Amino acid sequence: MSMSNRQPKQSMSELKLRRVTEHIQRLRDDLARPRVRVSEASMSLIRYTRSTKDPLLPTVWGPLPKNEDPFYQPQNTGCGCIVA
Repeated sequence: MSMSNRQPKQSMSELKLRRVTEHIQRLRDDLARPRVRVSEASMSLIRYTRSTKDPLLPTVWGPLPKNEDPFYQPQNTGCGCIVA
């Protein structure tokens, strides 16, 4: 076997090693990520939804006054036409 036939195999194994090393690093990053228990996260979500009014759910919170509604667009009194 000549030396030129071994070179591609060596580079292939280097590629595999690099992929495995990158994968291991991603797994370590995932392991280091802070975790929250599902029960704590769900209680936090429940507290948030009970304390934060959602203007898109008027059946739950009742209609919002127009000054508190972020989606309210005041009606223009004119026709909105521009004549140049």
